[in-house]
Amino acid sequence: MTGTSKRVVLGVSGASGAGIALRIGERIAALAGVELHLVVTRSAFSAFTQELGADAIGRLVGLADRYYKIDDIGAAIASGSFRTAGMIVAPCSMKSLAGIATGLSDNLLVRAADVHLKERRPLVLLARETPLHLGHLRNMTAVTETGAIVMPPVPAFYRRPQTLDDIVDHIAARAIDLLKLTEEPLAVEWRGEQGS
Repeated sequence: MTGTSKRVVLGVSGASGAGIALRIGERIAALAGVELHLVVTRSAFSAFTQELGADAIGRLVGLADRYYKIDDIGAAIASGSFRTAGMIVAPCSMKSLAGIATGLSDNLLVRAADVHLKERRPLVLLARETPLHLGHLRNMTAVTETGAIVMPPVPAFYRRPQTLDDIVDHIAARAIDLLKLTEEPLAVEWRGEQGS
């Protein structure tokens, strides 16, 4: 790593959930000593525009310490020698999930995820689809067996969120917490029914 900083790769694929990706980028960029390395699929650009507006993808790219084009297979994040604290794919489309599950590294996002698996580094996949068919479930099983964490972006309704932002914040914080970047968790801990 570079000095005392940690590197985190954020991959964004073309599924619904652009707001979650943006919030994860914002939260990681705000952490002291953490570098954000970003790769975005082509279909994610249109999802961002549709869900958040034309300038949203530019805001996400502006948060990154380093932005990589999806076809840049020679990028630093494509190599296991480029050490990171982990990778989050948010949202993770079923196409990207299938590529990661089978090791079909035909773009930089899937290659970077494959590197995290082979190097035994944390890989968190916010898989976005519903309902799921057997092929989706088998791909989720395959990536779990190789070391990834499948984290569908499911709201924590027990927290009684008041706004969509509350839901997005909690999902983003929980995903980042899985990388163990901070001493204290970003998501508010559940302390049981008596302590909440």
